[in-house]
Amino acid sequence: MAANPGQNQPYILSDETTQSMVVVVPERGGIVTDWRTQEQKIFYLDKERFADPTLSVRGGIPLLFPICGNLPDDTYTLDGETYKLKQHGFARTLPWQVTQQSTDNGASITVSLRSNDETLAVYPFNFELNYTYILRGNTLELRYAHTNLSQKPMPFSTGIHPYFAVADKTQLEFDLPSNEYKLKGDQTVNTFSGVFDFDAEEIDWAFVNLSKQSAVVTDKSRNLKLTINYDSNYSTLVFWTVKGKDFYCLEPWTGPRNAMNTGEHLLIAEPGKTVETVISMTAELG
Repeated sequence: MAANPGQNQPYILSDETTQSMVVVVPERGGIVTDWRTQEQKIFYLDKERFADPTLSVRGGIPLLFPICGNLPDDTYTLDGETYKLKQHGFARTLPWQVTQQSTDNGASITVSLRSNDETLAVYPFNFELNYTYILRGNTLELRYAHTNLSQKPMPFSTGIHPYFAVADKTQLEFDLPSNEYKLKGDQTVNTFSGVFDFDAEEIDWAFVNLSKQSAVVTDKSRNLKLTINYDSNYSTLVFWTVKGKDFYCLEPWTGPRNAMNTGEHLLIAEPGKTVETVISMTAELG
């Protein structure tokens, strides 16, 4: 494990047995920017956007909290009060702190975010997030702890927005946990044929009614099999890509868009309690 001085200081997790490495940049939203195994690049990263602190990051694993997706007019109502929250919440844009590092049973780093005046203005809860990344072999495990430091129950959604690198989307094969999805902004449940139309300008589908706690994508051009496992807190799996871009996103969310208003699949942390969620990703070359 190593760290380099300077702004947006990267921390590196490595596993020599599988020639795997992960880069975490806590100051830039607690984000993982890079993951490689046997020199294969797993994540896409738009380096120009990453270098501009006024822009959201497109690449790596942006963190979603306390909402996933967008709210109508960026607005939600709680206990009779109205608040404004931008798409995906604030965790991905705030600086996180490194609070723990270890090389026991894998290389790991914990990054933490606490509520402050900025967050309290849009989300009226005192909280502490402790997110741990663990690299073991060719598996990256994400253990996310959400602690409510307030005197009232804390509703939230959490999720990740990983950008997976791909050169030819037509070479992707999908084993997804549902064939039912909703288009962004539409509550109609559609049936997935098993094939995405990558000639479309954009695909933004939220798979619902998940039948299992895993999804598999095989990139035949690289003989790369990617397996994403997630615990039972996660109710929604979003697939997003844009035509002409060398990435696709497969995003486990605990709650769907607008859950803060509808209550659908909202997680609740009771006062003084911690809710933990777990995701793991395994990259196999063969």
